[in-house]
Amino acid sequence: MGLLLTFELVVVFIQGEKYSGFTFISQVTSFLAITLSVFIARRLFDRRSIKSLGLALNSKMAVDILMGIIIGGVMMGLIFFIEWRMGWLHIDGFAWKTKPYAQVVLDTIFMLVFFCLIGWQEELSHRGYQLQNLAEGLNLKWAVILSSGIFAFLHLANPVVTWTGIIGIFLAGLFLAYGYLTTRQLWLPIGLHIGWNFFESTLFGFQVSGVSGFPRLIIQTVRGNPLFTGGDFGPEGGLVLLPGILLGIILVYLYTRNRN
Repeated sequence: MGLLLTFELVVVFIQGEKYSGFTFISQVTSFLAITLSVFIARRLFDRRSIKSLGLALNSKMAVDILMGIIIGGVMMGLIFFIEWRMGWLHIDGFAWKTKPYAQVVLDTIFMLVFFCLIGWQEELSHRGYQLQNLAEGLNLKWAVILSSGIFAFLHLANPVVTWTGIIGIFLAGLFLAYGYLTTRQLWLPIGLHIGWNFFESTLFGFQVSGVSGFPRLIIQTVRGNPLFTGGDFGPEGGLVLLPGILLGIILVYLYTRNRN
């Protein structure tokens, strides 16, 4: 789900490590621009509060974000295990065996912050402003479908995009919408988005919707049939995504089943 990683490809250096993708400054700029534009539109055009987007500052906020990150990590862990167990990927090494520990920690923290910025702005835009305004203008079912479709359509700009990848992103949009609908807050889908991207790339070493070049803790190579693994696009482009999303739905349901 790396939509905002693909509009610009540059190279940055952080303590000698080369990354492909957005510079951190570009990502912060995008974060501020999207946040400001959504907030202004909500207040001036919709004449609604910012809180009404699903941004209530309450005791459940931090827990929802944390649980979302954990659930996203468990989902990616299942996908990694399936691919490894089926022989579809080979573990080539580990970052801490080739780089200083301090560099590994710095890389990991950098990528966590990086994906936090992406998770916030994409959920604020798609599950926040788009889904909710479409629901008021049409109905909830079409709002979920259309906002997920827009989410998938915008990923057409990603590298090595495939039709299976677009379907996978659409399903991911439906799943993230489910996270919003179970709580009527954006905190859980924001956490799910962060956890999905962070564990997918930084821990387990997959491409994020076709985007690669990030520092990885596990260095691995995917060798299986792209129909199942997603190939160079990553798990979002393969059938292996389905058990991951099914597990995510179950975990979100169990976590939120007592919510009003």
